[in-house]
Amino acid sequence: MVRIRQTESTSVNLELTEEQKLLQQTVREFANSEVKPLARENDETGRFPRETFRKAAEIGLTGVAVPEEEGGAGFDHVAYSIVIEEISRVCASTGVILSVQNSLFCDPIHRFGTEEQKKKFLIPFASGEKIGCYALTEPQAGSNAAALRTVAVRRGNNYVVNGTKAWITNGGAADAAIVYVNTQPEKGEKGITALVIERNTPGYKVGKEEKKLGINATACTELSFTDCEVPVENRIGAEGEGYKVALSTLDGGRIGIASQAVGIAQGAFDASLAYAKERQAFGHPIADFQAIQFMLADMATEIDAARLLARKAAWKQDSGGRFSMEASIAKLFASEMATRATHKAIQIHGGNGYSREYPVERNYRDARITEIYEGTSEIQRLVISAWVLKQY
Repeated sequence: MVRIRQTESTSVNLELTEEQKLLQQTVREFANSEVKPLARENDETGRFPRETFRKAAEIGLTGVAVPEEEGGAGFDHVAYSIVIEEISRVCASTGVILSVQNSLFCDPIHRFGTEEQKKKFLIPFASGEKIGCYALTEPQAGSNAAALRTVAVRRGNNYVVNGTKAWITNGGAADAAIVYVNTQPEKGEKGITALVIERNTPGYKVGKEEKKLGINATACTELSFTDCEVPVENRIGAEGEGYKVALSTLDGGRIGIASQAVGIAQGAFDASLAYAKERQAFGHPIADFQAIQFMLADMATEIDAARLLARKAAWKQDSGGRFSMEASIAKLFASEMATRATHKAIQIHGGNGYSREYPVERNYRDARITEIYEGTSEIQRLVISAWVLKQY
């Protein structure tokens, strides 16, 4: 198992172990050989990278931190952070596809699911045989996740589900979704329940695919449910515990998005550094000019800081303690950093940075969503301030 070493004082040693370096090298080689060549085309066509997903599954990237006996690779969450960063460095769409599969679908079933649910809904998904998604957001319920209008009425051994979910990453490709529904609307967040609904269930419909600024190859769609009968045994946790499942799942998901943001920024930095050394202006490579040097310095500094925050949050998750604040700090800083870094990347490239012939314009478009999904920057600040006021 790949781990960051923990000292007796419970401080974290952020130097990668040899195992982690090997993992990073393996994933980087996979990203460069299998993911990068298709990234631009997938962005332009919006095609979901199923074959790439299959190949990622073959090397254990669809269930990185899931135990081997449950279909996963048996690594830890620091390893997961490394994987998402390395994939996102060349393709943010593929990065978030794997992030959703790992942290938003597999993880809650691993933590809250029954043994029967793990056999049916975890093993084939963690192994990459099937694709999953996480359906919380609705057209009128984004940051206010407790305001769900998708309802589920208990009828014997089934729930009958009616409602619509929006902005569901992997939605158009998923074989099953963890859907958050209101089983007792009068109880507010305490009336929310989590159900696994399979795509072949009558009444389950994949809606329109969203046309977006970035991460275009993620099969991001609406999902609608019309008199959809779901067996009670598909419920994750007890009735009314869905909001707790959803929020604890998002804690882990935010580490994935922080890592995605670091990867996007690192890809933009790599391209900018190479371009600055090659591009000539006034008889010199533009890397000779202090204005360019300062932008590269700022990018390198912020990327390193964000990476350390993401790995610290992952280490905290692996330690077994509460990590909500650490995950929100990492997600907030990394996402806003990625926007700043990719902005600088375009500036360094000048007019070429605005052209689709160069990758940094895609980095810029892809970075922006990291400040929005799995909790906006404003939501992260609310989470962080609540923990700060409680602890200090």
